[in-house]
Amino acid sequence: MSQIQPDGEQTADEQLSYEAAREELIEVVRRLETGGTNLEESLALWERGERLARICQGWLDGAKKRLDAALAANDGADDGAERKG
Repeated sequence: MSQIQPDGEQTADEQLSYEAAREELIEVVRRLETGGTNLEESLALWERGERLARICQGWLDGAKKRLDAALAANDGADDGAERKG
């Protein structure tokens, strides 16, 4: 997912929040389902949708890792408290 430019700056896509990427993805899907675009436009929309889906998945994967780490830390704290008690 990381597209770092040669100068070390992140691309605009990389700076999208989960919510912004999701909203844009919904719009892309709506436009594809509605039709009325030529083949080139449809392909461009599809490619954009794929990029947005990867951004959303990256956010979700990161959130899951954070939750797993928090649960693991909590389980470790609970185990220590039980041994002291």
